[in-house]
Amino acid sequence: MDDIVAHAFETERKNVATAVTCYMKEYGTTEEVATEALWNMVENAWTDINKEYLTMTSIPSSLIVHVINLSRMMETMFREIDGYTDSTILEKHISMLVEKPITF
Repeated sequence: MDDIVAHAFETERKNVATAVTCYMKEYGTTEEVATEALWNMVENAWTDINKEYLTMTSIPSSLIVHVINLSRMMETMFREIDGYTDSTILEKHISMLVEKPITF
């Protein structure tokens, strides 16, 4: 997800190839088609993760919960902006948790 939202920024900086660039070169598509295809891959990965969690598998559910939580964190960091480079959105989420903790 990071490469999808940060593609323009990374291309501008002449940084290493992003997933969007690699997809465009491999399949000969436009940036829009590559971006849409990569977001579809993200959605399919969510489907796979949820399916594994909801069905009985040989993988312990305690391990799957860690994978789901990591995926949630990545979704929060990279869905709209590159949360690693521009951490303002993360600061907002973290401060909300500190100021208004979630009770169980």
